[in-house]
Amino acid sequence: MSLIELFKYMIEQKSETPEDGGLLDFIESYFDDFKAVRIDVEGVKNLFLYKKFSEGEHLCFAGHVDVVPAGNGWDSDPYKAVERDGYIYGRGTQDMKSGVAAFVQAAKQAKEFKGTLSILLTSDEEGEGTYGTIEVVKYLKENFMLPDAVVVAEPTCEEVFGDSIKVGRRGSINGYITIKGKQGHAAYPEKSINPIDLIAPRLSNMAGVDLDNGDEFFSPSKFVITDMRAGMQVTNVTPNELKMMFNVRNTTLTTQKEVREFVEKNLQELDYELKLTQGAYPFKTDTDTKLVKNIDRAIQNITGKKPKHSTAGGTSDARHLAPLGIAVIEFGVINDTIHAINERTTAKEVESLYEVFKNLIHTWE
Repeated sequence: MSLIELFKYMIEQKSETPEDGGLLDFIESYFDDFKAVRIDVEGVKNLFLYKKFSEGEHLCFAGHVDVVPAGNGWDSDPYKAVERDGYIYGRGTQDMKSGVAAFVQAAKQAKEFKGTLSILLTSDEEGEGTYGTIEVVKYLKENFMLPDAVVVAEPTCEEVFGDSIKVGRRGSINGYITIKGKQGHAAYPEKSINPIDLIAPRLSNMAGVDLDNGDEFFSPSKFVITDMRAGMQVTNVTPNELKMMFNVRNTTLTTQKEVREFVEKNLQELDYELKLTQGAYPFKTDTDTKLVKNIDRAIQNITGKKPKHSTAGGTSDARHLAPLGIAVIEFGVINDTIHAINERTTAKEVESLYEVFKNLIHTWE
């Protein structure tokens, strides 16, 4: 099966989270001489494939086969790999069946490697991720099989293929605020305590405010209000309480402590409750590591471009690897239509990604 045939086959297997569309069974059978470990948990499919070629370091390629729901309004069937106007359309073309197809083909065709090559795949990245990569990492740690370096093939390029890799990611802190008031008749505001009146003059000091200045790799941690609601959808009753939700994509310079202090400073004297949760913690891989230098070189060898080192974007499964001291980067195709209607990429990008991964394997030293 050629690379593009493999890519198209993967697109046409509907695999909305946490379903894998049978892809992990297929990929396992696609390899003749890699050992396979299945770590399926609570309906989530996880696969780890590995082969020790020689003594040396362990390089892993990681990704997910699950996709977000297609939604309505597509110009073609989202679960058919349709070629049109120089693009291949379908759900998951960018995020991230292109990356999976590229590293599966590169690893399958590897004849030699200075160490161990492996592949980590899950069907639960676009969802909660509770039983996905985190469970595989747990298994690998318990069995002393953790890789030294990992390439997550998420789509990372911005304008042209090869222009950007992710060397880290911001964390994600979620906040839930409940401001207490006293419900009353709108005609007698003096007899009530309206929580909307309480929060309104404070919003300009909170909404969109930077909590730090960022640094060379991270943009500032910003306080982003995502939802606010109060009342009973009537015009003659003031609300008893107001609920506000926010998110902070935090750098290494801001923690939950700083977020809590920021809220306390702005809501002092109010009767309120605050709950904070953290779905991901910020990390950055040292750009002097062997992995970063080697992927930079491979990209330059294939594209002639020196990629910038970015930490922009949301979270990825790299967050489960970095805390264990594993060097991890992300590199994949252009990401301009991820999760969008009419998601698409080009055969050229997929082929170039495969060439980069093949070059990385061949030149690893």
